[in-house]
Amino acid sequence: MKPTPSRLAMVPFVSVENMMRLVHHIGLEKMLADLTDAVEADFARWQVFDKTPRLASHSAQGVIELMPTSDGEVYGFKYVNGHPKNTREGLQTVTAFGLLADVETGYPVLLSEMTILTALRTASTSAMAARHLAPENARVMAMIGNGAQSEFQILAMKQVVGIDTVRLYDSDPAATEKCARNLAGSGLEVVQCTSPEEAIEGAQIITTSTADKQCATILTDNMVGAGVHINAIGGDCPGKTELHRDILLRADIFVEYPPQTRIEGEIQQLPADYPVTELWQVIRGEKPGRSEARQITLFDSVGFAIEDFSALRYVREKITGTDYYQDLDMLADPDDPRDLFGMVMRARQDS
Repeated sequence: MKPTPSRLAMVPFVSVENMMRLVHHIGLEKMLADLTDAVEADFARWQVFDKTPRLASHSAQGVIELMPTSDGEVYGFKYVNGHPKNTREGLQTVTAFGLLADVETGYPVLLSEMTILTALRTASTSAMAARHLAPENARVMAMIGNGAQSEFQILAMKQVVGIDTVRLYDSDPAATEKCARNLAGSGLEVVQCTSPEEAIEGAQIITTSTADKQCATILTDNMVGAGVHINAIGGDCPGKTELHRDILLRADIFVEYPPQTRIEGEIQQLPADYPVTELWQVIRGEKPGRSEARQITLFDSVGFAIEDFSALRYVREKITGTDYYQDLDMLADPDDPRDLFGMVMRARQDS
């Protein structure tokens, strides 16, 4: 008889199918709101986390990254890629999976898909920032870049901030049509636009989410008027920007983790000592967010490991007592922890 692994040696795994089931069980917009609160709660205890810029392996085709962190009790990391060319080949630009582990034993306690979960946590982080930085009673959002992230971004802003209108633009009209089609029945007024200039008309929140691996100017300085909040979330990496430098010079800039953002974000266009505000300081009330009506606020978001940690902890909590996961036999579990060889040899007799 083959040995049965102990419960401690089994690792809960959330597949893509089960992640989708979990989203529908909770409700998409409620899950976005919940994740917004979960990320904000962890930003409020920012100091307890290990922090490091993501470990990136760049190529001409894209980037593969590891994003680790720990709060001293739980360790987490995400594997994620960013390959803009993939869309042309029928593949996702971004794919990901993540893991949580118990710091005391080092044993993994959760393995999960994170392609869907990354879209959810990215949208929730944007909404968290906008909750502190967007103009009061913002109702109109411009969504420039209508790819895989767009609907999540829009619905998070609807649920958390309260927008009622979204103005869409993408250089590929088919992407805009897709986004508008997916938002049918959402309760939002959806306006399809033919240029970035048209999209930002009347918008108090402007989100840019483009994926080209190059320095691009999605927004020029003369397009951005006073009093708006800009949410720059496009596929960030060295040499990849979306905003004209002069916009940055007019805006108050908020970031997740400066050592990472200065490498990958919009602020790579600025001197290394250019002043920015870390978002956790706003959340803790240590520094101001939006302080006056005509202020331009910019969330230069590149994504940070604590956000993934928050999302994975949320999923671990929500799958408890459900069938939205399966147990994986990932960890060797010999009767005598010093006799791994003996376990392997006994398996030959049982096979």
